[in-house]
Amino acid sequence: MSANHPEFAAERYDKMLYQRSGRSGLLLPAVSLGAWETFGGYRGEEVARECIYKAFDLGITHFDLANNYGRPPGNAETVVGKIIKQMPRDELIISSKAGYQMWPGPYGEWGSKKYLVASLDQSLKRLGLDYVDIFYHHRPDPNTPLEETMAALDLLVKQGKALYVGVSNYSGVEFEQAVEVTTKMGLSPITIHQPRYNLLDRKPETDLFDHTLRNGTGVIVYSPLAQGFLTDKYLGKDLPDSSRAAAWWGKTKVDQVISAGQIEKLRGLNQIAKERGQSLAQMALAWILRLPAVTSVLIGASKVEQIVENVAALENREFSKEEIKAIDALTL
Repeated sequence: MSANHPEFAAERYDKMLYQRSGRSGLLLPAVSLGAWETFGGYRGEEVARECIYKAFDLGITHFDLANNYGRPPGNAETVVGKIIKQMPRDELIISSKAGYQMWPGPYGEWGSKKYLVASLDQSLKRLGLDYVDIFYHHRPDPNTPLEETMAALDLLVKQGKALYVGVSNYSGVEFEQAVEVTTKMGLSPITIHQPRYNLLDRKPETDLFDHTLRNGTGVIVYSPLAQGFLTDKYLGKDLPDSSRAAAWWGKTKVDQVISAGQIEKLRGLNQIAKERGQSLAQMALAWILRLPAVTSVLIGASKVEQIVENVAALENREFSKEEIKAIDALTL
């Protein structure tokens, strides 16, 4: 496989699990690949290319971005845009988002029509695409009427710049309000919600999943491995130099996240994973994917081996009552 003319695995669709996003026609791979903090951030273009090509060979068709990903903000879309030019566009699901600060002044963040339309235009230029498959409002805006934000997403669908729309970081109540607005105004439905959820952050179980199930909306979970924390990297006493925490987070954040209590919890979870014949990361992903509300988990990767390991989580997604009870005892 050359960088200019890649040849992808003929059997790439044979083993991946594809799940419907709510009641829509959109099928997503159970494992999707995101660019937050990695591609165009603390990992460069060659690593991104290797990871994206390997992911596609394994059946991962969905690549998730946002306007502000990378350093400087937007660099992830530029890097990924170059790579996907060499890939079959009609086999890919490309998503982007807008909501956080992207440029100076009053129109560079939140949820106004001005910002969302301008942001997607910029994203499409960076990506070199005519449209994205999914476009998200990245966070709730307490000051812009939901009617305006949801109508802006609908406008982008009508303009052919996005096929599906979604929301991210909305609470259950905020999500219900958004659905009500789209129904009442006859706008494009919210096809997917992207919340943070993992073994150490279980809020969506009580705040969101009943809402998405009832409304026929899919869920793709970000930070399913708690930004790499739910892996074997942090089970020892010292922080590995190759870890995202060491390379990217800074000492203050590391100290906040990695405490003695958390490490003991991780070791307990790791023991359960071992008994299941899985790595901690594989169990953490399988535990999320067992839920009917969840369509896909969104992983990040700084090397090909992580993608291979994470996709292998699909080989065992069944949990006994005893295993769930033991996990709950550690994480609730």
